[in-house]
Amino acid sequence: MSTDPHEPPVNTGSPAPLDPTVHEPASNSPVPNPPPPASEVKFTRAGALWSALIVGFLVLIVLLIFIAQNTGSVILHFLGWELSLPLGVSILGAAVLGGLVTVLAGAARIFQLRRAAKKNYRAAIR
Repeated sequence: MSTDPHEPPVNTGSPAPLDPTVHEPASNSPVPNPPPPASEVKFTRAGALWSALIVGFLVLIVLLIFIAQNTGSVILHFLGWELSLPLGVSILGAAVLGGLVTVLAGAARIFQLRRAAKKNYRAAIR
């Protein structure tokens, strides 16, 4: 180890000596130390929106590629109707209809839970 005061110390793996110019505040000090600045970026709704938009565009690109590659025509029969659609469009339509059924079932369940919660809340305040 060098004795030159202008040369930086070499890290030997042991803890660094305390800096004599930094003083710890007394425990009876009326002003507490401020918290260190946050180094992480917090979650924001705008950040979540951007993430959702990026994922949505990626899914849209994949769907467009799927539809473009499945252009063969298919004849669909439903309750006496006969439709001729490209395969990709018919599968996408079936997926959209399945999603709508799921949304309707979820909305009915949410309505049911809200009604029960409101009923329990009214019973609790009486």
